[in-house]
Amino acid sequence: MTSTVATDAPTADGDGGGSGHDAYRAPVDDVLAALDVAGLDDLLALPDFSHVERDAVALVLAEFGRLAAEVIAPTDRVGDRVGARFDRGTGRVTTPEAFHVAYRHYVDGGWGALPFPEDLGGGGFPSVVALALQELFASANLALSLNPVLTQGAIHALAQWGSPAQQAMYLPRLLTGAWSGTMNLTEPDAGSDLGEIRTLAEPDGDGTWRLTGTKIFITWGEHDLTDNVVHLVLARTPGAAAGTRGLSLFVVPKRLVTTEGVLGEANAVSCVHVERKLGIHGSPTCVMAFDGAVGELVGPLHGGMRAMFTMMNAARLSIGAQGPAVAERAFQHALAYAGERLQGRAAGVAPPARSPIVDHPDVRRMLLVMRTRAQAARSLLFLAATHVDRARHDPDPDRRERSQQLADLLTPVAKAWSTDSGLEAASLGVQVLGGAGYLEEAGMAQRLRDGRVAPIYEGTNGIQALDLVTRKLPRDGGRSVHELLADVWDFVARPVADDDPLAETLEVLASVLGVLEPTTEWVLARLATAPEDAVAGATAYLELLGTALGGWLLARRARLALDGDGLDAARAVAESNFFATEVLARATGLARPVTAGAARVAVLLEGGAA
Repeated sequence: MTSTVATDAPTADGDGGGSGHDAYRAPVDDVLAALDVAGLDDLLALPDFSHVERDAVALVLAEFGRLAAEVIAPTDRVGDRVGARFDRGTGRVTTPEAFHVAYRHYVDGGWGALPFPEDLGGGGFPSVVALALQELFASANLALSLNPVLTQGAIHALAQWGSPAQQAMYLPRLLTGAWSGTMNLTEPDAGSDLGEIRTLAEPDGDGTWRLTGTKIFITWGEHDLTDNVVHLVLARTPGAAAGTRGLSLFVVPKRLVTTEGVLGEANAVSCVHVERKLGIHGSPTCVMAFDGAVGELVGPLHGGMRAMFTMMNAARLSIGAQGPAVAERAFQHALAYAGERLQGRAAGVAPPARSPIVDHPDVRRMLLVMRTRAQAARSLLFLAATHVDRARHDPDPDRRERSQQLADLLTPVAKAWSTDSGLEAASLGVQVLGGAGYLEEAGMAQRLRDGRVAPIYEGTNGIQALDLVTRKLPRDGGRSVHELLADVWDFVARPVADDDPLAETLEVLASVLGVLEPTTEWVLARLATAPEDAVAGATAYLELLGTALGGWLLARRARLALDGDGLDAARAVAESNFFATEVLARATGLARPVTAGAARVAVLLEGGAA
């Protein structure tokens, strides 16, 4: 019987402290400010959240922030070095003992139940608050944080689509974290194109189904943190239509469960391989084999895609939160290093004295790009999540509908723009550390390796751009994007004093809006006449829109600080103006690749591929 380690890491637990610069402090004040920018107070004024006080949200953030910093973050390096271990003989996957300790603290605190209704045993908090906790968790240990992210997605799906018996069976245990959940979509020949799924579900005559097939890239598909793993599986039934219309959703537990909720024998589902990956080594990415596994239909027959999207939409914002999570952790690490690393002399420093590199303007520039991108991405994600909450809980049906439209529009932008921002910040973190950053010993390389997957999973960022341009943007003739841009214009055009400290930001934001609006009209018009041209510019359009929204939200953050919300107003204004000059101003150049058409990419295959 042989065992293999699913990473290239050492085979013994290493220390969790890294180089000494990579300790994590939860940015509670910044997170709370981003919630305010997204409209937390208005959200808490809704009847469904009347029991939640703003002070309670601040307390939750502070308490979970301590857990993230003191208990979870020290396990991050261990997970990277040791990874998830796979035993080929038994199919078992084991995780570092430090993960078990951290996960038990998470479960004992009841943190996973926070955003779910009280009648299900949850805390009844807005989902945007849970998203804020997910960011803190991901900063502390991105690999481990994926486990509860998938579990919460399974809860969402079963709460909306599960039968009363399924809800009674699974939800209490998933809510506590005693069991974990997964999402089984991808197959070897069915990645982004789920219409090619071949996993077969056949009726067993007793109301259950037997599933046979192989699923790949299943995050936390097998592990030893919980007693049971609840798989939600997309499969095709006999005689079902081709493509996604013939797919159904099934719940397939790792271990069968009696009607009394007692764990029984192992189901016919097993892990046959754990992938060796660039990063997130502590998160087992499994190949799962279903060999006549017992499952139950969730939701309507052939309604699998609609049911699965309940899980996927929630997961996309959760994955988006990994953008500011990676950026924040990289920024804190780089700032600490830059304050101690002596190199060269800043202006006005005479030899033999040397300066910490944080005194050099270009290093400060890189650090500020990292910080402001984290702030903007965080605010964008919280804005999208706040509209998700309003779409579910606002008593006014018209406001619910508008929020749903805005949530649909903002979700692909928030997922893609935020994870791209996190990756850029991680790369800049390596650059700030210089040669040390390129060494694994310093710990910054893990930020870059771990963050690289976020633009890929839960729908690649290219697919998010396609979704935005071809589906979300033209819905209702572009009404949602027009209303959103009108909100931004209202902010820019609001009368202010001649010496407004945000004048620089407002000037740049106005110029970007002046480009974004006609570019949006071009895309909408082109969709009707030459859709391939609109598609060719989709990624650039998403970047343009995301950057404009990021600049707007940073300006709103600064305005709130100036109005005395407790933030350092001078810092918030300086960061807004910096982002406007360094990042937002460059966005005007994106209009050209958006409107350049598809001919420019056709050159790759003209005359045959190189």
